[in-house]
Amino acid sequence: MIVWSLCLLFSLSYSILVFASSGKHLCLPDQRDALWEFKSEFHVSGKGGNEKTQTWMNNTDCCSWDGITCDLKTGNVVELNLWGSSLNGSLKPNSGLFRLHNLQSLNLSSNNLAGILPDSIGSFSYLRVLKLYGCSFYGKLPSSLGNLTYLTHLDLDGNSFTGELPDSFGSLNQLTKLLISTSKLSGNFPHALLNLTKLTWIDLQSNQLEGTLPSNMSSLSELEYFDIGSNSFSGSIPLSLFMIPSLIHLNMEKNAFKGPLEIGNISSPSSLQTLTLGGNNLNGPISGYLSKLVQLSYLDLSFWNTGKGIVDFNIFLHLKSLVLLDLSHLNTTSMVDLSLFSKLISLSVLDLSGNNLKISSTLPHLPPLIGSLSLASCNISEFPKYLQTQTNLYYLDISANQIKGQVPEWLWSLAGLTYVDISRNFLSGFDGPVDVIQRSPIEMLDISSNTFHHPFPLLPNSTKFFSASDNRFSGKIPTAICELVSLDTLLLTNNNFSGSIPRCFENFNTKLSLLHLRNNSLSGNFPEESVSVVLISLDVGCNQLSGELPKSLINSTRLQFLNVEDNMFSDTFPFWLRLLPDLEFLVLRSNQFHGPLIYSSKGFPKLRIFDISRNLFTGVLPVDYFAGWSAMSTGVYTPDNKQQRFIGISFSNYHKSVVLANKGSEMELLGSSFRMYKTIDVSGNRLSGDIPESIGLLKELIVLNMSNNAFNGSVPTSLSNLSNLQSLDLSQNTLSGRIPPELGKLTFLARMNFSNNMLEGPIPQATQIQTQNSSSFAHNPGLCGIPLQKTCGEGGEEARKQGEEEEEEEEDQVLSWIAAGIAYVPGVFCGFVIGHILISYRHDWFMRIFQFFM
Repeated sequence: MIVWSLCLLFSLSYSILVFASSGKHLCLPDQRDALWEFKSEFHVSGKGGNEKTQTWMNNTDCCSWDGITCDLKTGNVVELNLWGSSLNGSLKPNSGLFRLHNLQSLNLSSNNLAGILPDSIGSFSYLRVLKLYGCSFYGKLPSSLGNLTYLTHLDLDGNSFTGELPDSFGSLNQLTKLLISTSKLSGNFPHALLNLTKLTWIDLQSNQLEGTLPSNMSSLSELEYFDIGSNSFSGSIPLSLFMIPSLIHLNMEKNAFKGPLEIGNISSPSSLQTLTLGGNNLNGPISGYLSKLVQLSYLDLSFWNTGKGIVDFNIFLHLKSLVLLDLSHLNTTSMVDLSLFSKLISLSVLDLSGNNLKISSTLPHLPPLIGSLSLASCNISEFPKYLQTQTNLYYLDISANQIKGQVPEWLWSLAGLTYVDISRNFLSGFDGPVDVIQRSPIEMLDISSNTFHHPFPLLPNSTKFFSASDNRFSGKIPTAICELVSLDTLLLTNNNFSGSIPRCFENFNTKLSLLHLRNNSLSGNFPEESVSVVLISLDVGCNQLSGELPKSLINSTRLQFLNVEDNMFSDTFPFWLRLLPDLEFLVLRSNQFHGPLIYSSKGFPKLRIFDISRNLFTGVLPVDYFAGWSAMSTGVYTPDNKQQRFIGISFSNYHKSVVLANKGSEMELLGSSFRMYKTIDVSGNRLSGDIPESIGLLKELIVLNMSNNAFNGSVPTSLSNLSNLQSLDLSQNTLSGRIPPELGKLTFLARMNFSNNMLEGPIPQATQIQTQNSSSFAHNPGLCGIPLQKTCGEGGEEARKQGEEEEEEEEDQVLSWIAAGIAYVPGVFCGFVIGHILISYRHDWFMRIFQFFM
């Protein structure tokens, strides 16, 4: 009885204490004020559905606010988690955040904090966890991060940090996880990391790191996860990496490692489960010691150059746990026996592309769980009948072979098949009824570069990606396509479709992101309602379309690529396109666009290719016309992610393409060329006045063609600032004065053309200029000197020096325009930062198509 009384008394006492404490705020006033000030520093977009700071109320206990954790004894805020809270604004050095001195965990990931990460971040003396991934930070990493000596977890993934990893990182002795992937770090592998012996996780993939790896990598004795894929590391792969007994994941793909792989005789059992070495310059025989890595479940040796040597494929039969095996493009003379891999009963993904395939006369047995099979470029001459029994198959790539005839009807009866790539063969039709494909679960179908013709296949409603480019289809574009409610990508380039663009394309208004109808015989106006608001790429070049450019394009705020070349569009310059924040490629060439090039001080900040040649544009370009064209002014790096993979599955790349004038001829840009190439072509119009001095701001420009206009005045000395310029064409204008001798310092300038102007004086004495063909200076009656046969005569040298003095004065004037251009860089630079670069491992097909653009 006494015991029960004591228990009751204790319970009542505890309840009274709890009741009494509930009326008291745990949060300290200074902590609340710091948090409230921090909240006020950011605009909340309200689009994320997780806006934690919006629920905060100033008259309540801040320790009860969403995302806040306090120490129950002191009332200090020890954890702040505002992940994905739609915060917009830069993190200020004097932010209220930095008054929370007792923070132990800080997570501001997936917010738009575009700007420099301030040095104040190093003021958190007790911080153990710092997560700032996907925040759009840029600039150098602050060395003050090295002050966080209690830090165990640092995640800065998916930002745009530049420069090298600070040496101060060597002071983070407690650090176990370091993640700074998908950024722009440069320099060599940071040796300071070798001192951090507690590290278990290093992820530096998708940066710009280079040089060789240290030979003593085994000093990281606790390392479990090491990922440096998609950088520029070179040299040999250190043997010491394979001596780390705890290492589970090793990804070194897409670098420049070379030489044979020296694994050595592994004495102790290896824990390695993932080994990804594809896309390097490794050569020599494939080591038999790989068979000792018996825990491997993922192995990628793609593009290993065996030098046409022999590969013993029996090595891989010892790896019983393999789920993924990529042996594509080994440059071997060995025949690959497909049946050999049937013994790997756990294998789900197999890629043997680019090898000579040996297929047994009887149906070869494949692993029972095979779901993804890639046999591209394997010299297959007939449709593989052994696929009929592969009921688990969801991905099939047999592109770039020599398969002829009809696609068999049984292919579409495979219940799980969602991706089929049969492009680049000699296929001409489909067996079975016209709706044979419509009954399948296909989501992505690539039949491009074959000889398919009428009838056009009926597709299932599940279709998200369809490419039928480079075939022989004709007639009107079938309106049945408009019933594909999930369609995201439609590529019908290089056929013979005629008639108008179907108005029913308005069904795709919120779905279609890629529409390529290039090089057909389409005519009529482009329907306003057929423009999707989520378009990323639109190519209708080389048709017979007319009328005005659809103004509804202004709603396509994600548009990056627009090509309407070689049509009959008749419209004024679409200045309103400057409002599209991501527009990188604008090609209006060979139409009937007319009127002045309307000027805007904002310019086109992300534009890389600007081609308006062979139109009817008139008027004068203002002197600062190019001042806001930031992408051509700065060398901002944009990673090309079109090679990204889903568990080892590489997709066929559709290509954006456009033909550009360069070095006196035309060339076609494909794929990654768009990421590197920066060009302006305004030739073949009626533009007049001076060439704007602000052209000298575009330091990343590679091709400049302003020929066949009515430009007058002198050749701008500011052109000498275009240090990457390879081709310059100013011919067929009425330019006068001298050729600036400063152009001689443009070391990459391989081709120039000043012909058919009114230039005079001596041709500058520079190798790049005097090695040009004489035709580049022809029809300028006042020009003299090499390579022309006309000599300058007496006084020529004096005239040349006088011209140089005049041009020095002109260059001084150019500096003011350079200063004006600099003002645009900080604001626009934020637009180039990749706020969130996904490397998706979800089974989501159409998201992987966007990897070409991110």
